Amino acid sequence: MSPTRTNLLSVAKTFCDAFSQKKDVPPILALFSTTHQVSALEHGEPSLAPFLGRPFVGTANVQKYFEIIGSLLSYDDVKFSEFVVDTETSRVALKGQGKFTWLSTGESWDETFAYMLDFDDELKVTDYQVWADSGAAYLARVGKLDEVRKVHEIV
Repeated sequence: MSPTRTNLLSVAKTFCDAFSQKKDVPPILALFSTTHQVSALEHGEPSLAPFLGRPFVGTANVQKYFEIIGSLLSYDDVKFSEFVVDTETSRVALKGQGKFTWLSTGESWDETFAYMLDFDDELKVTDYQVWADSGAAYLARVGKLDEVRKVHEIV
């Protein structure tokens, strides 16, 4: 029997709340399946950041993905909205917004991003996908985001 819309929406919101509340990696990993292979993929050009464009497959690698993110970025005021639930595929897509900072340069940007979460029959995450602003992340990583902003103010 497929999970209900209410159940999928509830577990997706629980997953998102873990980020909004800046929970550590172990409570986030606890939301992933232990009966299916799990993955995390942040879409983008792999050369722009160490967490982009590489599938992190298996629990240990998903943990590594979140640890890489935590070592490079901080975030504030993350909010989630526009949840779309597909009970046939046990998938939830949603929009997120927040302010991100590349820790080594201190450069920040406001971002709108999308998540797609796939769930197993126990309502645990199997696949976590992210589409985000890889251009801003890259420019912040190399310390050029503020410089590019100034150039565009002049034009």
